[in-house]
Order: sequence, then structure tokens, then C-alpha cells
Amino acid sequence: MSTRYPLADLANLPDDIRARILEVQEKSGFVPNVFLALARRPAEWRAFFAYHDALMLKEGGNLTKGDREMIVTTTSAANHCLYCVVAHGAILRIYEKKPLVADQVAVNHRKADISPRQRAMLDFAMKVCLRSHEVKDADFAALQAHGFDDEDAWDITAITAFFGLSNRMANVTSMMPNPEFYMLGRVPRAR
Repeated sequence: MSTRYPLADLANLPDDIRARILEVQEKSGFVPNVFLALARRPAEWRAFFAYHDALMLKEGGNLTKGDREMIVTTTSAANHCLYCVVAHGAILRIYEKKPLVADQVAVNHRKADISPRQRAMLDFAMKVCLRSHEVKDADFAALQAHGFDDEDAWDITAITAFFGLSNRMANVTSMMPNPEFYMLGRVPRAR
């Protein structure tokens, strides 16, 4: 794997970070490269994953886990982030149980096989991603027409903004997706 900065050595990480990474490895069967790439700076790793978890594991509101991953996949494609498109696209396919959805939203969410509600959500996310200075009341009204409230708009904005940071870190560090991500959610898991 080509990366600009060396991945952290799991054995040399602080106990809390090592425990979290081992938990992820136990659940997924591998260690996503982002965990080791960012672990070279433990304080930043903790802050990054605390905010990640607050946004992506949040209970309540009108955004499902699939919606959240769809926002990440779509906006990460706009930011040309291979790592996040592949990794979060895999998670999106699993949550939505649709093997083509990640590719569709990454290329053109307006032609993807998604609901009008999800399309409105992604229209808003893409405006935040590419032209946040142009967001107006009409953009919030378009979301409200599909059942989203101002708190949901905040969540869409925060996810888009957070992954803008993540996309830039992944791009500048040349972070590559783990090979395991490419097939997740495309074919049934071997038992």
C-alpha cells in the first residue's frame, strides 16, 4: 500500500486506541487503514473518532445510518476521496442492502435508484459540500418538504463538513482503501 505517512504500529499505540482498533478488527475481520493512518497522532485520533461517532452513530432524528453513509459517499466522491468513497460505499451497500447504490450516488446521485427524500437530502449535502456560501432558506424548505427539520439539516451539514476534513486528510496522506472494502455488500458473505 502506498501512503505518504507510515501507518502506526498497533503494538505501540495507547491502550484505549489499541482496544478500539481491536474491537473494529474483531467485528469487521480487518483493520480499516484510516484507524492506523490517523493513530500516529493519538490526541487527534481521539478527537476525530469522537466526532465521527457523535455524527455517524447518533440515535434519533430523521437520518438513518444508511442516509448518513449515503451523504459521506456522495460528498466524498465530489471531493475525489477514493478512500471514503470505497470504505463508506461498502458500509452504505450493507445498510441499504443494495449492491449498486454506492456506485450510483458516487457518480450521479440525481440518477441513482434512491427515494425522492434521499435525493433532496443529497442535493442539500452537495450544496453544502460545493457551495455552502450559497445555502439559503429555500434549501431548508426543500428539505422540509421531504420531512426533514432544522436539526436534520444540521446533521447533514455536520456530516458533510466533517467528511470534508476526512477527505482532505485521506487525499493528502495518500490513504488507500483496504482491499476488503471493495466487495463488501456486493456479494453475499461466505459463511
